[in-house]
Amino acid sequence: MDFSLLIARFTERHQHHGWPRQRLLHECLRAAILDGTLAPGTRLVASRALAAELKVARNTVLYAYEQLSVEGYVVTDRRATVVAALVPLGAAAVAGSQAMPASASASASASAQPAPASAYVALARRARDLRTVAAAADLMGGFAPGVPALEQFPLVLWRRMLERAWRSLTPAQLNYGEPAGEPALREAIADHLRAARGVVCEAAQVFVTEGTQSSLDLCARVFADEGETVWLEDPGYGGALAALRSAGLRVEGIAVDGEGIAPTAQDWQLRPPRLIYTTPSHQYPTGSVLSLRRRLGLLEAARAAGALIIEDDYDSEFRHDGPPLAAMQGLVADAPVLYLGTFSKTMFPSLRIGFLVVPRALAEPLTRMLAQSAARGRVAEQLALAEFLRSGQFALHLRRMRRLYRQRRDALAAALLRHVGSSAVVHGGSAGMHLSLRFNDTALDDAEIAARVLELGIVTHALSVHALREDTQWRGLMLGYAQVPVEQMDALVRQLASVLHLAAFQRARRQVD
Repeated sequence: MDFSLLIARFTERHQHHGWPRQRLLHECLRAAILDGTLAPGTRLVASRALAAELKVARNTVLYAYEQLSVEGYVVTDRRATVVAALVPLGAAAVAGSQAMPASASASASASAQPAPASAYVALARRARDLRTVAAAADLMGGFAPGVPALEQFPLVLWRRMLERAWRSLTPAQLNYGEPAGEPALREAIADHLRAARGVVCEAAQVFVTEGTQSSLDLCARVFADEGETVWLEDPGYGGALAALRSAGLRVEGIAVDGEGIAPTAQDWQLRPPRLIYTTPSHQYPTGSVLSLRRRLGLLEAARAAGALIIEDDYDSEFRHDGPPLAAMQGLVADAPVLYLGTFSKTMFPSLRIGFLVVPRALAEPLTRMLAQSAARGRVAEQLALAEFLRSGQFALHLRRMRRLYRQRRDALAAALLRHVGSSAVVHGGSAGMHLSLRFNDTALDDAEIAARVLELGIVTHALSVHALREDTQWRGLMLGYAQVPVEQMDALVRQLASVLHLAAFQRARRQVD
């Protein structure tokens, strides 16, 4: 074998021109063994001869051979160094290399594709059962829901607060932080929730998390046992479905109407829940607001059933029509509620700070559990956020965003009325950062329409992909307006409407044919 040519090809392929000769030779020989170019049983050239061929010091070759021996790729005795009989990942290539010339074997190995991950590790059933999320879920622009107006965030002010937090840190605070979160932030969150959301809590009941998904994972693992039943709004939030199923819980979909989640007496009797997940302030994805009658009824029934309500107070800060609705958690004394909140929508998603408020009786045992398992850190960010809340800048930012989002919502609603007309109904415009456009013709494929709109560079979510049942009557599009300037709204809606009208026309043609 021409080792000079082998090394030259390896160097060219991997662009390792700056490596020391010892390492280069070792890596080259190891790659040749793994891909079958040097088959098991192959006797390597004597170190003196290879050193002379490559015009390197003999110690360079000895280093490479010794390293390969330590790693188990070769076997060395007094007479020779021989490639070990191991089974590389490309086992078929190795088998073929024993029947083919070395050059042919190398060519075949180069074209071989790695085996898929499923060939080595099988996913657990709870992971396979997770809902498939559309690629558009993580895109920005257009009508992507769930992303605030990031260009409006007071970034300069936030940088100053973050710098002050870093300057104030002591060496001891560089260690692992408090498992329940920094005390200053827990106090600030408790004060804010009491004043702004009517939540009845003390700082000891507040637990800082890495966002809503982190809070959901925690609730699913801590407050229910594997196999127990949990109710989820249908259609509902896919992140909640993922957390609940990943914890091995039995998820039951509960229908949503114009007043939010609507469990029946039969639901309570035949499939009583351990946990109930709901988004009462602005239902995800339909935008319905849970009526006071439903809120009180759900609290009473949950207490009677020994169930806990997970109140995801998503979008509660942005109420556009009428006064803000108080959180369910504060409506009755000692409510059976796990209250979730996040700063991803009010500030910016990459902050990754959320919170969980638990009933007073659960605070101490949850603290003990987190002391053994919680991630602890990001002290500076938490301290900066505490200052942002305490200084009044957070409340000021919310007021600005409410005005901005109300203007953008009004522009979107007006454009939909002009261009979509009577072919769909608008839901959920009274709060939040998105509204839902529900098709009157439930036979229209909203997922296909969302895909066509995406080809125009406009991001939407199909309502049906959030449903647990295939026969859902919620078909339409989620339209987030927080990122869309008023002056761009009409043009975007006109493009969206053209796709919707074309889909309706094509469906009518198919019916005629």
